Amino acid sequence: MHSAWLQQLEAERKSKDEFFASAHESPFHGHEPVKFSGLKYFVPDPRYRISAKLQRYDHPETVTLITSTGTQQGFHKFGYFEFEVEGKKARLQAYRSVERDNNELFIPFKDATSAIESYGAARYIDLEITQDDHHVIDFNYAYNPYCAYSEDYVCPLPPRENWLDVEIRAGEKKYH
Repeated sequence: MHSAWLQQLEAERKSKDEFFASAHESPFHGHEPVKFSGLKYFVPDPRYRISAKLQRYDHPETVTLITSTGTQQGFHKFGYFEFEVEGKKARLQAYRSVERDNNELFIPFKDATSAIESYGAARYIDLEITQDDHHVIDFNYAYNPYCAYSEDYVCPLPPRENWLDVEIRAGEKKYH
């Protein structure tokens, strides 16, 4: 296994656990004290590191994603990735926030593990936009939105077109 990749992934997971356990901004530091015992993850698997080229839309449309509380958030539908996972073709739309001006792509998705092993509403992947549009979508970094831990948060839900019919057995599992 790629030891540098694995070390970085494990360091990131450890850092996130430390943040969730102690930071004031943690979704676990709300109204009442919660005993936080660490997040749960699928075993790291390099097969879920997928190289794909972003297919940008010539004229990105502004779309509305429904949130976990039923409100709406605006995003630019920036482009899409096509790739194979578990021997099946898959496509994920990539978005950019209308409200935040950053260089990130936001990829909300559901897959065949949703509500069984992973959080039912969605998992997310964030990617920095690259000049040449070549990316590595590393599902080992897929994470749960804060609304998976507390109803105090509002999280955009993936549109139907980002529901994959394959299992993505990588990244964060459901907490509860």
